[in-house]
Amino acid sequence: MSWQAYVDQSLVGTGNLDKAAIFNTEGTSVWATSAGFTVSPQEMQAVVAAYKDPGNKEGVKQVQSSGLHIAGERFVVLKADDRSVYGKKGREGVCIVKTTQALLVTHYPEHVQPGAAANTVEQLADYLIKVGY
Repeated sequence: MSWQAYVDQSLVGTGNLDKAAIFNTEGTSVWATSAGFTVSPQEMQAVVAAYKDPGNKEGVKQVQSSGLHIAGERFVVLKADDRSVYGKKGREGVCIVKTTQALLVTHYPEHVQPGAAANTVEQLADYLIKVGY
């Protein structure tokens, strides 16, 4: 399956997400994206920095205090660990999951439950890790 097919079918095609992009883990190369979902290089560098941040002695990462911008919108970060970063803005949100070689950056709309969106992204991440990506 092509990277674009993962975005179109495995992410947005589920109905649990309305926008998605797949980047390399350095955030410097876009492998696929849904139409109209533009994540700036600066925003991607902030995502990469969030993964590199070990957190303070309580395990809280800087991004959990400052929030995260994706596609020009600011999200409050609810979860940030070595694999996943979840953010929310009102009733919509973002789920970002890191695999061995990729970053799955996704957005879910107001009418989707956050758990359903996260589950969709995490399942694709599990599959990609299993096949070496």
